[in-house]
Amino acid sequence: MEGRPLEERGLVLRAQRGDARAYEEIVRTHQQIAFRVAYLVTGNAAEAEDAAQEGFIKAWRAFGRFKPELPVRPWLLQIVANEARNRRRSAGRRAQLALRAERAALPGATAPSPEHAVVDAAERQRLLEALDGLPDDARLVLSCRFLLGLSEEETAATLDVKRGTVKSRTARALDRLKETYERA
Repeated sequence: MEGRPLEERGLVLRAQRGDARAYEEIVRTHQQIAFRVAYLVTGNAAEAEDAAQEGFIKAWRAFGRFKPELPVRPWLLQIVANEARNRRRSAGRRAQLALRAERAALPGATAPSPEHAVVDAAERQRLLEALDGLPDDARLVLSCRFLLGLSEEETAATLDVKRGTVKSRTARALDRLKETYERA
């Protein structure tokens, strides 16, 4: 892990000099999380894929302006999130969150009973519906923080807001989610 920032910085510097293979490696490293961010914004897998791809193209064109001493992930995610927002607005549709929460079975853990799995699935669906019913700002901040596991700093960069805004939106969004979830 300690070597990774130096390795990434080297890739960034090479990409800034026009090395397409270095940029491909950067994209490969961040494409999954970029897709997930775009999916949270658009609610549509095909749109998210297009937004992520277009975001990476835009980032390549702007890569000369990127400051190599900064982490590249938040910068890329912000570009992808902006592209996804633009696509959603231009299409004139409201994003629908359709995430499939998968439970990763721990090695050696026993499988849940069928009854327990049904109850868990129903509760997850109820929670996702409550999350989907929140305003975009609230839904996106909670999705970035808790579904994608982004830090406050990464969430702030991805959503193009200040860290304090992430904190306040998160607190308000959790309160609204709790109210919505309890009513459902």
